[in-house]
Amino acid sequence: MKNVLLPTDFSDNAWNALFTAVKLYADLPCQFFLLHTYEPEIANMLGDKSKRRLGVIYDSLRKHSNQELDKILEYLEKNHKNGKHTFEKISKPDDLVSVIKEKIKEKDIDVVIMGTKGATGAKKVFMGSNTVKVIKAVRNKPVIAVPENHDLQRLEHIIFPTDFTRHYEAFELQTLLELSALWKSRISIFQVAQEFLMNDTQKSNKKLLTIRLKDIMHDFHKVEMKVDVAEAIGEFAQESDADMLALIHYRHTFLEKLTREPVVKKVAFQTQIPLLVLPELS
Repeated sequence: MKNVLLPTDFSDNAWNALFTAVKLYADLPCQFFLLHTYEPEIANMLGDKSKRRLGVIYDSLRKHSNQELDKILEYLEKNHKNGKHTFEKISKPDDLVSVIKEKIKEKDIDVVIMGTKGATGAKKVFMGSNTVKVIKAVRNKPVIAVPENHDLQRLEHIIFPTDFTRHYEAFELQTLLELSALWKSRISIFQVAQEFLMNDTQKSNKKLLTIRLKDIMHDFHKVEMKVDVAEAIGEFAQESDADMLALIHYRHTFLEKLTREPVVKKVAFQTQIPLLVLPELS
């Protein structure tokens, strides 16, 4: 049984992430936890006396949260006929990241799936900031970010950019391998660099990755970095007609040092296909 956490704000974007989640794991027994958190931002700026007056507001938010979660459950009961899937609601007055961390432990969550609206406007006003906050905070479990309006129909091709500078732990690749096996996907591993000479460590890590992927269709590519890593990744994803992008969220990776850019964060806002952020073994 796979335990999947689905944070929702009841938006169309959140519904789309839910639909993507049940499609991704259609052939696996899953327990889906629908999570909604609520907390008036003004509460953090008020004293104890004023906070007590917010009781009515909290009660209203609680009722609204549970009502909307019940609507989702009712819809799924009528329209989602997969006997392998069960659903449970979670409503809690706290900040999203804190509750997600709490529920990962309490419910033994395997993966977090949520929607992201991405960046809009010339100055990159990040409308999907909650998703990026979750990706940044949750490093011990995989997170799948589903772009707004993305309609998952297939998962034939997954791309996996890497520089081969890190050892590939089996735990880190587990979700990638599982999804590839479920959908019989091909994984394209590509190296983004300005030059492609590899040292002994990189060669050894590439050999290990090949072993990890021995039961999965895979191939290797080299992609020249022209402007920045995120742009190179996006171009390769588009040109190769990829269905998902996978990244390991290593701290202080060679890619980020090389380009001075937070690769995972930028890709999370820019990708037009689901982004699988693989966990980092601490």
